[in-house]
Amino acid sequence: MIEHLQQYWLEFLTIASVHLLAVASPGPDFAIVLKHSISFGRRAAIITSVGVGVGILIHVGYSLLGIGIIIKTTPVLFQIFSYVAAAYLFYLGWGAISSSAPKNITNVEVEKVIQIISDKKAFMVGFLTNGLNPKATLFFLSVFAVAVSPDTPNLIKLGYGLYLAVATGVWFCVLSLLLSSKKVTIFIGKKGYWFDRVMGVVLILLAIKLVMPV
Repeated sequence: MIEHLQQYWLEFLTIASVHLLAVASPGPDFAIVLKHSISFGRRAAIITSVGVGVGILIHVGYSLLGIGIIIKTTPVLFQIFSYVAAAYLFYLGWGAISSSAPKNITNVEVEKVIQIISDKKAFMVGFLTNGLNPKATLFFLSVFAVAVSPDTPNLIKLGYGLYLAVATGVWFCVLSLLLSSKKVTIFIGKKGYWFDRVMGVVLILLAIKLVMPV
């Protein structure tokens, strides 16, 4: 029993370490949370972060069911998946680039200006950005194939997945809080459309990278 627990802890620490490096690296999730923080403020960014975390459960689900292996070993399916993800990122990026500069506003008016996205939409954008991220697919397939033993019960694997979902959501929520302090909010409320456009370019470049041959 103790040997099994030690095995699971080693697996967990390995997964947690790899995940920390993966989630901290720039990617679609980071870009969309930063974009929402700049464009819509703290609340929207946090809800988007929660959506990103919940999106992890999609990858957990198909990894446990073995569907991910089918996607990975069927080039056509994976290519279709990549094109859908690229189209979605391009859509988000184009919308960001098309954003217009705000009119002259006072500091008091800034917070009212940036709250223009519904909670539902913010959540769904975060959820779909992560759920349609092929990099997340490859991450889960690699981690569950290399770091996790085939003999590990699905219940333990589910526990790993739930941790990854919570840890991802918490990471981006903290990032959202850091990006939405009062001074930062006032600054990005007036000049944030430039950052918004930059993030739009980043999202489009990520979309292009997804469909470019390796």
